[in-house]
Amino acid sequence: MRYLIIGAGAVGGTVGGRLAQAGREVVLVARGRHLTALREHGLRLRVPEGESTHRLPAVDGPGPLGELRADDVLMLAVKTQDTVAALETWADVPVAGGGTAARRLPLVCLQNGVESARLALRRFRHVYGVCVWLPSTFVEPGVVSAAGTPLTGVLHLGRVPHGTDDTARRIAADLADARFEAPVVPDVARWQYAKLLGNLGNGLEAVSGPVASEEAQALYARVRAEGEAVLDAAGIPYTGAAEQRAARGDKVTLVPLDGTPRGGGSSWQSLARGTGTIEADHLNGEIVLLGRLHGVPTPLNELLQHLANRFAREHRAPGSLPVAELVRLADEAVRQGG
Repeated sequence: MRYLIIGAGAVGGTVGGRLAQAGREVVLVARGRHLTALREHGLRLRVPEGESTHRLPAVDGPGPLGELRADDVLMLAVKTQDTVAALETWADVPVAGGGTAARRLPLVCLQNGVESARLALRRFRHVYGVCVWLPSTFVEPGVVSAAGTPLTGVLHLGRVPHGTDDTARRIAADLADARFEAPVVPDVARWQYAKLLGNLGNGLEAVSGPVASEEAQALYARVRAEGEAVLDAAGIPYTGAAEQRAARGDKVTLVPLDGTPRGGGSSWQSLARGTGTIEADHLNGEIVLLGRLHGVPTPLNELLQHLANRFAREHRAPGSLPVAELVRLADEAVRQGG
């Protein structure tokens, strides 16, 4: 199989680089300065065992590839807010032997949240979801890092909306050869919703910095409690903490990488890079949506969604709102909307 990494940033670049190291055929899809760096210097992947450079085909879309191959796998690793544009770009690309990508090829959603797979099912017949547990960083154009060892990440994989098949198992086998654990599960959404609860802290981290102090941790606990209440009200199952610990164990331990400080998660990185967009609508915003549908107040998640989007629009530095001020705003939001 040939893997087309649509969005070769922190997650996509790491997965693409690791697959290339394992001898799999990989094409990177990127844009702007990142694409230029990939073409001129290759993908530089920094991991605990050292840095490697991978000279891989790098394109800005399907045009340079012509007809896609029947054994291609589309791995969608853009942020959720960029999903619709990516689906529109790739859905109608012809595949050798007849048909289009949307009809014939597997689309694997390597993304946070749960919305992208739903969007993909509107266009693509064969959609696979992944619960992405992969600490990685976009360091600079052409350079990504992943500090996990002995495995780089754990990627629970399954069909959307549910089930497994031989394609999922073949992809998982390739990922296993590339230093990932990729359990194939019939209920991948259950893992993704559990990850969503963890990702509710992304907005907090983005606006106020690491969730390290007692004050920040207490606020995150309140934010997560809202999320759990919403999922319970909606009847949406999610894996518990004990099951997640058992699945992950000590398989991915973070180690410092020289010259590559890990500043924060995906939302923090979006602000640090000044992209102008952030995935808050599909993390905290998913809880807000479900809360409105099921009559559960979500003032804290609504606040974080609003602040994260505002920070992105205004190109504000990540972590620039003091935690004490955020707690004050949170208390006020609860009084007004709780």
